[in-house]
Amino acid sequence: MELSVGEQQLSATLNLPAGPPRGALAVLHGSHQGTRRYFLYEHLARLLPPAGIAVLRYDRRPRIDGRDVPLSAQADDAAAALDVLRRQVGDVPVGLWGFSQGAWAAAMTASRHPVDFLVLVGCSGVSPARQMRYGTAEQLRRHGYGDADLAELNRLRGVAEAYLRGGLSRAVAQADLDAAVERPWFPLAYLPSEVSEPGAWADMDFDPEPVFAALSCPVLLCYGETDAWTPVEESLTVWRRAARTAELTVARLAGCDHAPTLNETEDLAAVSPQYEQVLRAWLDRCLSCPSAS
Repeated sequence: MELSVGEQQLSATLNLPAGPPRGALAVLHGSHQGTRRYFLYEHLARLLPPAGIAVLRYDRRPRIDGRDVPLSAQADDAAAALDVLRRQVGDVPVGLWGFSQGAWAAAMTASRHPVDFLVLVGCSGVSPARQMRYGTAEQLRRHGYGDADLAELNRLRGVAEAYLRGGLSRAVAQADLDAAVERPWFPLAYLPSEVSEPGAWADMDFDPEPVFAALSCPVLLCYGETDAWTPVEESLTVWRRAARTAELTVARLAGCDHAPTLNETEDLAAVSPQYEQVLRAWLDRCLSCPSAS
């Protein structure tokens, strides 16, 4: 079933159970997984409808001039998706599932438009800028680079951040990038070889803690045991400090990295059985609770 979602008229697919739904969720995207056909979203569409849970997937709105879609715009589209979903499934519990960047957008949406539950996979509790410092440093470590390279990477990302905030000239920032682009580790730094305009990374200093504090629904947090992109322990500290009115459940997924798949493989066959089991059992508990409707 094809639907239109949000002001962008985004294409969407709704997968319904064979019988009356007992719950439903809308799917939010990782930063580079914007199509509704991404395998993690298709996995939900296969796994959950047989359990009585409808799944709405939609294509994320396109980037403009290469800039990422602001989290606030993603939240607006998610709110529109929730409206569409509720019209289709009626008076049953409705929630959001978000992966990586989409977990921030899902939490932001739920803080503005209450939902019955949240499932967040690889959700960072620190700002995007801080998360990228962590993630890129981890990439260098895993590729065998040492302290000197890590220090240089940290300094380079600091220069790029200062420029994007408007605190450093374009010439100075570009000179540092020009020097660093020759480093063998530069592809792991996830920085452009030519600086963007100041302000191009609109959400770099987004603080998720106040958003977490505004949540009151049950939240399932799934983290891979060896997540290379999310500072998991620091994120959990923020969650536990902030989300005092939300019921938190934390699942650490054995054999998984940032995505809930085994051996960092990106296909349906690699999805973690533990993740599937945790997700289905947790949703069963949520949907059987009298207050979840």
